[in-house]
Amino acid sequence: MSTTPIEPPQPDSGVPGGGQQGVNAATPQENLDPDARSRIAAGVFALTLGWAGVHRFYLGYTAIGIAQISVTIITFGIGWIWAIIEGILILTRDRRFLTDATGRPLRD
Repeated sequence: MSTTPIEPPQPDSGVPGGGQQGVNAATPQENLDPDARSRIAAGVFALTLGWAGVHRFYLGYTAIGIAQISVTIITFGIGWIWAIIEGILILTRDRRFLTDATGRPLRD
């Protein structure tokens, strides 16, 4: 006489495969907008080419990008401090840099 252990029933998760949750679950990266701009790219642009407003052009803020170029020229290059500060704010996810000019959230 053989006895087989009786396993308790698995809760139904509503996913094919029974109670195995998370096997086919979508990762957060799959749900992002494919046209979203990269936060890291914007931050690197600000830290390296920010004196020319490249990060602002990348995010869609053309007028501010032109203003950064103008300030850099007028101040003989001292305007780059503005870009360094913005680069740090972008990379630290400051609330002012959560979206691009069209309102799309920046992706990591």
